[in-house]
Amino acid sequence: MRSDSGSDPRPAEPRPVGTVWLLGAAGQLGTALRAQADADIALVPLTSADADLADPSAIRSALAGVRAGDVILNTAAYTAVDQAESDPEKAAAVNAVAPGILAEITEAASAWLIHVSTDYVFAGTGIREQPLEPDDTDPETTPPSVYGATKRAGERAALAADPSSTIVRTAWVYTGGPDSPDFVGTMRRLEKSRDTVSVVDDQVGSPTYAPDLAAGLWELVRHGHHAPVAGAILHATNAGAVTWYAVARAVFAGVGADPDRVRPCTTAEFPRPAPRPAYSVLSPRSWRRAGLTPLREWSAALADALDVDAARTGTAQAR
Repeated sequence: MRSDSGSDPRPAEPRPVGTVWLLGAAGQLGTALRAQADADIALVPLTSADADLADPSAIRSALAGVRAGDVILNTAAYTAVDQAESDPEKAAAVNAVAPGILAEITEAASAWLIHVSTDYVFAGTGIREQPLEPDDTDPETTPPSVYGATKRAGERAALAADPSSTIVRTAWVYTGGPDSPDFVGTMRRLEKSRDTVSVVDDQVGSPTYAPDLAAGLWELVRHGHHAPVAGAILHATNAGAVTWYAVARAVFAGVGADPDRVRPCTTAEFPRPAPRPAYSVLSPRSWRRAGLTPLREWSAALADALDVDAARTGTAQAR
């Protein structure tokens, strides 16, 4: 289902974009997408109040106006990873069932579904030498968390209902403002309130700055609903592989604090209800071979995120 072999395709000419129906418009990625939307694109931002993804009838009602050539860009998800362990029905409704319904809508209307997924679809057991490709066999191993399993089911449901859907997997998304609930924002607050902070040093991934990912998704929308992105699973993260501990040290250093105040610990020393992948670095090869611009290095993106004004307005340069 992906065009990730052979020679790189020539970049396609941008095509006119129909209405973009943005689900998850109030989330950090949705907010970044709204901030970067071009004036010539008709954008319909939908929050959970406008389209409850746990309610199939609400989904269909909110998207009744979808027409041929439109794009449904789904950034919404049940992302409370630990809470999902005790609320699997709600997580399944939003993450597993709703993407299939969205794909039914795009299939019937001759529209295009771009569905944002996650590195948690991989089991992530053990450290690898090579980043994960979309068709690696690891996704066939049941992800150890409810969140990961439901997101994997949502990918399958979307592609089954509309085989021309595009799945975009990403990882470790953050905005990084001082009040942001994400990891970077949390580290900024802990730097001010604690002498030392212990952070896991045995989980490896790629921190992804929401404005950078948003820029990549808009490039994908402009690319158009045709080969090689139609029916593909693509990976889009900021480049590089790093542990949470290293990210935390970079945050402390970036705000002028002593990075040695961050202490390494193991996952076993910091138990959580939901298991986390030990390794979930996503290869950019599928994104690049689709003719799309790879996202920059995670460290450069983090430097922009630590600029308070840039993080607050979502206007940091994403390339």
